[in-house]
Amino acid sequence: MTLDASETVAWDGQPKLTTALPGVGMGIALLVGAAWLVTVQNESVVGILLGIAGVTVGLWAYLSVVNTEYVLSDRAVYTKQGVIGIRITESSLSKIQNSAFSQDALGSVFGYGTVTLEIAGGDDIQLRRIEEPETVRRLVDHATGEETPGSLEQWRAVLDEVRALRRAVESQAS
Repeated sequence: MTLDASETVAWDGQPKLTTALPGVGMGIALLVGAAWLVTVQNESVVGILLGIAGVTVGLWAYLSVVNTEYVLSDRAVYTKQGVIGIRITESSLSKIQNSAFSQDALGSVFGYGTVTLEIAGGDDIQLRRIEEPETVRRLVDHATGEETPGSLEQWRAVLDEVRALRRAVESQAS
């Protein structure tokens, strides 16, 4: 991906490498099965084909992760994905209508998640399996000017004040 010379990168990243482990594990399991077929069952043709499948599955899982890049600049968000062919997606920050992040059970345990960006007039962009998705979402909100001002503590103090005012008004009405 090439950015304009005047663009500043606010964040760049890629999926967490450990997210390739299920595919790599499946590849290893296929290789073990292939070795068993060749050595114990004397099924060399089937074993070799299963071994090739195991190497392919494991390698594909790994390459899918390392060949994915995400970049958030002060002007746009970019994604680059692909093992054989490369697909680059770009969207101007002004077209981002909403952002959200999610973490499944494994993501919560291993510290990764997905940030989804809703794009006006286009397909959503997902930054999948990235570390610290909440922080990245905040960066997107800051870059698009959509961040909520103040901290959580400040907003809780405002809520407490509003509740106190409500109680005061209700007691006056009684």
